[in-house]
Amino acid sequence: MMSTSAPAPTAKLDPAVMRVTVALLVGGIAVIFDSTIVAVALHQLAADLHASVTTIQWVSTAYLLALAVTLPLVGWLQSRLGGKRLWLIALTVFLLGSVLCATAWDAGSLITFRVVQGIGGGAMMPLLTTMIMQAARGQNLGRLMATVALPTALGPIFGPVIGGLILGVGDWRWLFLVNIPLCLAGLYLAWRMLPADQPTARVRLDIVGLVLLSPGLVALLWGLSNVSRDGGFGRADVAIPLIGGVILLVAFTLWAVRRRAEALVDLAVLRRRPTWSASALMFLSGASLYGAMLLLPLYFQEIRGSDALGAGLLLIPQGVGSLLSRSLAGGLLDRVGGRIVAILGFVVVALATAPFAFADADTPVWTLMVGLFVRGLGMGVVFIPLMAVAFIGLEHDEVPHASIVTRIAQQVGGSLGVALLAVILATSTVAAGSTVIGFQTAFWWTVGFSVLSIAVAFVLPGRPPVLPKGESIEEVTAEAAGE
Repeated sequence: MMSTSAPAPTAKLDPAVMRVTVALLVGGIAVIFDSTIVAVALHQLAADLHASVTTIQWVSTAYLLALAVTLPLVGWLQSRLGGKRLWLIALTVFLLGSVLCATAWDAGSLITFRVVQGIGGGAMMPLLTTMIMQAARGQNLGRLMATVALPTALGPIFGPVIGGLILGVGDWRWLFLVNIPLCLAGLYLAWRMLPADQPTARVRLDIVGLVLLSPGLVALLWGLSNVSRDGGFGRADVAIPLIGGVILLVAFTLWAVRRRAEALVDLAVLRRRPTWSASALMFLSGASLYGAMLLLPLYFQEIRGSDALGAGLLLIPQGVGSLLSRSLAGGLLDRVGGRIVAILGFVVVALATAPFAFADADTPVWTLMVGLFVRGLGMGVVFIPLMAVAFIGLEHDEVPHASIVTRIAQQVGGSLGVALLAVILATSTVAAGSTVIGFQTAFWWTVGFSVLSIAVAFVLPGRPPVLPKGESIEEVTAEAAGE
């Protein structure tokens, strides 16, 4: 039986693990920043390609849906191809999609090429987490995830700034061309530095699971992407996809429970407390963390009169705070476990968001900048345990399934959070007859979602697992993982 005292973290991260991490992050950072960089360009794309805003929004929607189709297949593909080979293929597909997007001649071609990008990106994101976790074997998860979480945390914050700067000095095609050097460098580093793993087994593809899960995710995300239009959740193109998506996901759950390890995604990983609790928080944090990223730039544009680039620049303090807190959060996670770190992070996020619930057009900007900096500190702290705790106590072959589950929870939760706050903002503005009050109400809801996340964070594991010398995380018993 293992000791229950906290372990002393290793002096430094394993150089072999760091080589894997660096090789994956160089290529993965292009995918992480791509969505937010492109999001700021939709109006300019509509003008340059002579398309309506409704049509050009499919540039983002098509990417999101392609990602959802690919995501459930990653575990099976890794078992058939091996992690290194799959990563090289996925990154090449994303690079090809980026080059094609830069050559698009109209809205239809750009939307089609974004699907190619989404297929590559959809495979890369869960695979990135899986390969790093499998390489780490449970050692120094906190400090390791502090490194991994950096681009993930900063992408939504600095992406709009980078996109705005590109549009300010060059053509929209550079939004996609900037991916090329990162992808090429990522391919070279992956080829040289990733270990040459072999396929683990000749696993048969779960066709029924694929037919249920991928269309279910696509329907759900498509419905949520339409919520911000007039009519909200009452629109037919919202209600029908949402209902259909929920039915398909419930059917997949029932199917996967019967199939167990033979399912496309083995939901048995959710029997472990660290995995299901972290996944639940990934979902709930969509409103408190990602949803607020919808409100903040809109507040600066609609209430304070900033343009898109100016609003992005005003969000920089949040990114700086996130950058500064990640190392502290990683060290804390290795020493005291995910529960305390996550609770602390969500408390800081809630307190730092509250000033925006009182803000109007005359609120001093410096007070909001301080609030954003503190909010960034909280976000940096929250990301670390949510990304690391889900993998405690898992066997090597279970890690890909947990990575897919947590990525789905994050994707759906983020989309739902953005949709809910868009509806709350619109309805509150109409009801009060005031845009300022509408934003204040929406920010109060964001604070409420953060408080709810604090309550759920209490179910996270209270202490990090103690690993005997030379023992890996896969060898930790399920009983200990559920303490």
